[in-house]
Amino acid sequence: MWGLGVAVYFVAITFRTSLGVAGIDATERFHINASALSTFSILQLLVYAGMQIPVGLMVDRLGTKKVLTLGVVLFTIGQFGFAFSHSYAMALASRALLGCGDAMTFISVLRLGSRWFPARRGPLIAQVAALIGMAGNLISTLVLARLLHHAGWTMTFAGSAASGVLVLALVLLFLRDHPEGHEPAPHPHVGNGFVRKQIAAAWSEPGTRLGMWTHFTTQFPAMVFLLLWGMPFLVEAQGLSRAEAGELLTLVVLSNMAVGLVYGQVIARHHAARAPIALSTVAATALLWASVLTWPEQHAPGALLIALCVVLGACGPASMIGFDFARPANPPERLGTASGIVNMGGFIASMTTLLAVGVLLDATDDNYRIAFASVFFLQALGLSQMLRLRGQAHRREREHVIASRVQAVHVPA
Repeated sequence: MWGLGVAVYFVAITFRTSLGVAGIDATERFHINASALSTFSILQLLVYAGMQIPVGLMVDRLGTKKVLTLGVVLFTIGQFGFAFSHSYAMALASRALLGCGDAMTFISVLRLGSRWFPARRGPLIAQVAALIGMAGNLISTLVLARLLHHAGWTMTFAGSAASGVLVLALVLLFLRDHPEGHEPAPHPHVGNGFVRKQIAAAWSEPGTRLGMWTHFTTQFPAMVFLLLWGMPFLVEAQGLSRAEAGELLTLVVLSNMAVGLVYGQVIARHHAARAPIALSTVAATALLWASVLTWPEQHAPGALLIALCVVLGACGPASMIGFDFARPANPPERLGTASGIVNMGGFIASMTTLLAVGVLLDATDDNYRIAFASVFFLQALGLSQMLRLRGQAHRREREHVIASRVQAVHVPA
């Protein structure tokens, strides 16, 4: 059952990142500049981020199957629409629809994991789900990039959209929300104030807020690189061929998959390692970006670019730690809402950086060093919030653990 949900997420990631290898083609097809190109991904992420809390509420109330089914329908229509777009406006609308469907996948997969696996496996299962999803990014960099060159725009995107039809059939035929006999206890959803109370209760937990800022700070450098600006940066600023740039993008994905397994195993065994791992990843990312952007020569050496891509691969697994902060802070019936709040963080940061890079490129005649310096401002903001909330979240989590142990003690009558 969980594998079916992950298959949907895999396809969603493939669709989400397909523009990352087609950015240069998109500028030629729609006759647009860097700012207009970034608008594709910004709009997609704006819709994605804006849908996170509504999707979390939908998952808590309707269950996984219904939400995943709707998500598949929307992102498949969006990918088909993008394939046949000949105008900038139609392409924008298609990416927005794709972002709406994509927004419904990951929180649903997290919910499936919590229903089909014991709680102690939560960190590892979440990392494995993200790892398999990143394999969809691998499809984009390895397969779609080649298809664009040989088959053209329409055939490439329409052909990939067919995989959405396949997973839709699998979800409708086979997916179940939970194991038989393990139905969740019903809880009231009625009343005008339910949505407001659900969101307020999740947000009041320091673990939820720490999770959101952890996701905000760790995810966006790799997301911006893979989703849109990595290929143009490596080709236009670093002088690599498109094939060489594609290999480095592939390295980011492979690093993500390998690091995800390590982080998941470590955190499942040593819960206290969550914050140190997240903070170390932020520091390493900032150090490598600073080294590349301040390199005295025009092009950074290949070894440094390889190191940057390896470290960027750790950003996705580190962002998953945000869910590990929110999970123990919220009861099961509120987990979808809390996960939606956490998931907003990285996508808001990614959307902001995508816009900043595009605007700065146009304003500075494609000076990538100045444009990518915007990464450091968002890292500084997120890091300050992580440090501020870390102590509060840990104290609150200890209180939850003590309370649950007291409740579990059986006192004979």
